[in-house]
Formats: sequence, C-alpha cells, structure tokens
Amino acid sequence: MSLRPATAPHLDPGPDHPITVEPTGRRVVVRAGGTVVATSDRTRTLREASYAPVVYVPLADVDPGVLRRTDTTTYCPFKGVASYWTLVLGSGDLVDAVWGYEAPFPGVLDIAGHVAFVADRVDVEIG
Repeated sequence: MSLRPATAPHLDPGPDHPITVEPTGRRVVVRAGGTVVATSDRTRTLREASYAPVVYVPLADVDPGVLRRTDTTTYCPFKGVASYWTLVLGSGDLVDAVWGYEAPFPGVLDIAGHVAFVADRVDVEIG
C-alpha cells in the first residue's frame, strides 16, 4: 500500500508538466483475454506531458463481475492517490490491471469516477 505521505508534494499541471482531460468523443471497447470488460461512449482521454494518452472509462461502464479491488495504491503528485483492481477472468486474473483516482486533485477532477487499464494487459479499441 502506498498512500500519500504527509510530506509528499501536490503539484498543479502547468507549462512544464501539462495535463489535459477531454471527452474521447467515440465509443470505446476494452477487452481482456478476448472478453469485453467495458464499453462506453462517455470516456475521457487524459494527456499528460510526454506520456502516451490514457483513456479513462466511467466505473459504471465496466462489468462489475470482472473487478476485484486490491490493496494496492500509488501516488502521483499531479493526480493524487490511485486505487487498483484486478480483472477476474475465466482465463486467469490480471492483478492490478485497472486503476482509478477516487479523489483526484483539482487539476484532473474530470477523471473522478473513471478507471484506466494497464495498456499492455488489455486491448482498448476506440471506435
């Protein structure tokens, strides 16, 4: 578990580390091991500095039968504390393959209630 230490910095996005969150604008389907685990027309795409864009799916649009919360957390000074979920599939579990910021910092409030998927563990199809 990696909760935010009291001395951990909280940084705002800016010119040196830009972050934008915008509606993806197209249907997104997420598959893991060939199984559809999420379908949504309400996703958001987060672009952060030089990182690859990340699609965030509303948690309500993820099949609840495939999610199991874990104790894992990580901390980002720009976004806050991330919680993790395992994808429970017939072909095996994908541990900590899903994450989300339940109380994101003000600069990224639009990802509240959304989750993202570890890119090399699922297929994200943007229609």
